[in-house]
Parts: sequence; C-alpha cells; structure tokens
Amino acid sequence: MSMLRNITADNPRSLIKPVFFTTIANLVGLIPFVLLVEAVRLIFHPFIDPDTSLDTIQLWWVCGGLAVSIILLYVFEVPAYRAQFRDAYSAGVDGRSRLAEHLRKLPLGYLDKREPGEVAKMMTDDFTLLEHGISHVVPQIFGAAIMAVIAMTGLAFFDWRLALSLFAALPAAILLFLLTSSIQRKLGSQHMRSKNEAANRLQEYLNGIQVIKAYNLTGERFVRLERSFRELKRQSILLEGLLGPIVLSAIACVRAGLTMMVFVGVHLLLDGNLDVITFAAFLIIGTRIHDPLSTALAGYMQFRYLNQTGERVMQFLREPVMPGNQQPSSDHDIELKNVSFGYSDQPILSEVSVRIPAGSFTAFVGPSGSGKSTLLRLIARFYDPDKGTVRMGGEDLRAMDPEALLHKVSMVFQDVYLFQDTIAGNIRLGRIDATCEEIEEAARLACCHEFIQKYPDGYDTMLGEGGSTLSGGEKQRISIARAILKNAPIILLDEATASLDPENEAEVQKAIDRLVRGRTVIVVAHRLKTVQHADRIVVLDQGRIVEQGRHDELLSVNGVYARLWRRQETS
Repeated sequence: MSMLRNITADNPRSLIKPVFFTTIANLVGLIPFVLLVEAVRLIFHPFIDPDTSLDTIQLWWVCGGLAVSIILLYVFEVPAYRAQFRDAYSAGVDGRSRLAEHLRKLPLGYLDKREPGEVAKMMTDDFTLLEHGISHVVPQIFGAAIMAVIAMTGLAFFDWRLALSLFAALPAAILLFLLTSSIQRKLGSQHMRSKNEAANRLQEYLNGIQVIKAYNLTGERFVRLERSFRELKRQSILLEGLLGPIVLSAIACVRAGLTMMVFVGVHLLLDGNLDVITFAAFLIIGTRIHDPLSTALAGYMQFRYLNQTGERVMQFLREPVMPGNQQPSSDHDIELKNVSFGYSDQPILSEVSVRIPAGSFTAFVGPSGSGKSTLLRLIARFYDPDKGTVRMGGEDLRAMDPEALLHKVSMVFQDVYLFQDTIAGNIRLGRIDATCEEIEEAARLACCHEFIQKYPDGYDTMLGEGGSTLSGGEKQRISIARAILKNAPIILLDEATASLDPENEAEVQKAIDRLVRGRTVIVVAHRLKTVQHADRIVVLDQGRIVEQGRHDELLSVNGVYARLWRRQETS
C-alpha cells in the first residue's frame, strides 16, 4: 500500500477507476477468444462424432457474437482510456498544486539547502513519471494480475492440470524479481541521482549564462555540465543493460508456462485423458492471457522505479511546514530578544536584542555581512531564530500563523522580482481584489504612472520574466506600488535604493516617503544619508548590536557608525 501511496503522491484513490476499467476491458478482450473456442468446437464436433452434422445456425450465432464483441471492446475501452489518462493527469495537476502550496509554507532555509533545479525537476519530470505510472503501469499490472487469477480459476473448471501447468512458471518469475529487488533499487537510486545532478547543472548553467559568456566558459571549458550529462548517459545504459536481462528472463519464465501446458496437453491427449476441443481452448486462451502478463512483468521494473520517484515526492511533502495558528496582535510593537541565527553551520546573528515601537522609523546599518537583511527576514518570519524570540505585540512569532503574519507586512527588496505578467498584474499581487483605479492610484503614489503610460499598452504591457524589460529603478517603483496597494501596517525595506543611479534614487525615495507614512518602518540601509532622520538607528557589526540611537547621538559616540558616515562623506 505504501508503494501505491508513493506512486500516486499520497492519493491511491486515483487508481480505483483506471484499474477497474482496465480490468473490465481486459476481461471483455477475452470474449472473442472464448467465442473462437466455441467456433472450433462446433467445427470439429462432426469429426469427433460422425453421426452429427455441422450446426451452421449456431456457428452463425458465434460469428455474430464476434462482431458484437468488437463493439463491446470499443464500448469498454473508451471509459478505460478516459479513466486512465483523465485521472492520471488530474492526479498530476493536484499533486503539483499540493507540492507548490507546500513549498510556499516551508521555511526559506529548506530551499537554501537544495540545488536550484531539484524542486523544479520534481514538479515537472517526477510528476510526469507518476502520471505515466497511474495511466499505464499500475492499471496494466493490476489488470493483468486480476485477469490471470480469474482466467486460472475459470480454466481450472475445464482441466485443472492444464491450468496449473499454464501458470506453473509464474512463481519463478516473481522469485526472480524478489531476488533482484536490491539491485533494482540501487540502480534506480543511482540513475535518479545522475538525473538530478544533470538537471541542477543545467539550471546552474542557465542562471549563470552571463558569467559563462563573459569569461568564455563555454564548450570544453565548462566541463561540469558535460560531465553530468555523460554520467547520466552511463547510468541510463547501466540501468537498461542490467535490468533488461532480468525482465526478459522473467517474461521467458512466464511464457515457458505455455510450453509446459502444450507438453502436458499433448501427453494427456495421447493417453486419451483430454479431448481436442479442451486442448484447443487452452491454446487459444493461453496465448491471450500471457500477453498482458508479459506486459505487466515488463512494467513491474517501471513500477519499482516509479516507487522511488514517489518516495522523493512524499519525502518532500512530509517536510514540516512553519508551525503556528494564532492570529497576529493588533499591537505592532516588535521586539527581538537574545536572537541568534545562522545559515547551516555559519552563525550570522548572536544575542541580538532590540525593541521597535509601533509607528516608529528604525534603521539597521553596518558593514556588509553584519546580519542586517537577516534581521528583516526573521521579522517577516521567513525563518525562525535558532535561539531567542521575535515578538509582535508581546506574542512569539512562532505561535502565529505565518500567512496571517505576512498580511501585516510589506517588503521591498533590493533585488526586485517581477513575474511574466502585465504591469497591472504585478502590482495587483499586493491585493488580488484591487480595482484598476486602485492599481493606478498606487502607481501614481509610487511615481511609476508616467513611465507606464509611455508604453502603447499601458498597464496591460506584458513584462519579461523577472521584469527584464524594465530598468532597475522602474522595477523598484512597481515593487513599491505593490507594497502601497497592500497597505500593510509594517514596512520592511531592504536596501531599496542601494543600486540605483541618482535620478532613479530620487524617484524611488519619493515613492518610499509616501509608502511609509503612518506605518511601522524598518529599513536596512547602505547609504546612511537615507536614514539620518530615523527615530532609531541600530548599528550591527559581526552579527551583534554595537550601537543604537539617533544620528547625532551616534556621531558623537565616534564609533562604528561615525566611521561609516565619514567614509561615505569622503567617498
């Protein structure tokens, strides 16, 4: 049962209709062969009993039954086909959606530990394999197994000796698969690792194509990608080359049953213990039964491989989401108390304690790598601290529903990502039910209405992936419009103007000034001039708070902040 849960991404009910209709279709497929046996009996009966004549009327009825059976085959194959493919692709859609939803609820730290192409490959390639398993492999295996049991039971009523000999070699095929299961699993795991590595290296290659071109790392010089492709080729040949003979041997064992049945049947026939009609019936029906059995045995290897694919998906779905179901407080005071945090084994923050009153303007400044952006991510609960607590309104963020908490927070990042959608669609992410008028008003406040109107399609202009068709300043202003539309009481700004030219910086700063009015604002700033009027400036160095106060107070202390200020003034 666990294997079926893996293959269906924890939705084994999706197999009920495909297996049922496939089994019915397989059984209906036996009808022409049964009628053919009856036709043979009618034709040969006058030769066995010379006193009787050929029953042509009955033979015509059999021929009519064969014609009807063709229609029946079509009638039952259509729902089987629909059940297999419709349910398989529906399960794929549901599984991918569930995977994406689960991914959204995981802490960012989980994704930081994964290779860039791993999750994308899981959503596309792995679910394509599982769709194939639901539509083809599992229904074929179950349909063949059920049909074999029914056929053996039915044939045993005619002659148990022939029925037994027909399936006598099947246990040998099953035993062969059981004895080689560890080899199958090992080869499957190695092949999956090589596929993942190739996908990751390809994603890395695409992400870094500008660097690759700039440093001429193409062709033979960029060997990691080529090496991963060659390893995938080697593992694919190994998988097919070693498992192929096992499958063929198992199929040979099954088909040997037909040979054994012929041998036993001839022996019984010569001894006078079997009539020709029964023997002919077993010859005709036996060949029909062995075809789906052979297909099922060939699919069993795929079944084991798909099980390993499903295990990866299920392992991902079992990753614990960020806990919490409490609604955030209406009090937006934020307090970090003895907070320590690190990425993997690298410590970033150590024993950080600071209180941010509601409605205040607080800036985090300090040298690069001092943990400023990490603090913002902890406040937004992208991560939970390793030690200490982050509180809002006196309540620990870890007890709060992460999604409800994010309704309270708007973030503007230094590196803005815009989706491949219209400009209006990207702004509407701030509030999905926003009207066109509200979107335009947010754009005006963010100082981006004028440049949007210059495009022929205005707000309906399609953007390239990541907003590649816009300048850095234009992307930043659309991001601010999005935050204005969200109208959250807490604003987090992560060096929003650090990489802009003076003209764009002035426009973005004007938009930010409108965004932050009447809200709790927390800013990470590289340019100290942009935060010199903050209510409190918190200075970090090497993951610790070393100074905090207003601009004039920090200059008079003549510490880290004063040193950074003088350095920027003279540069």
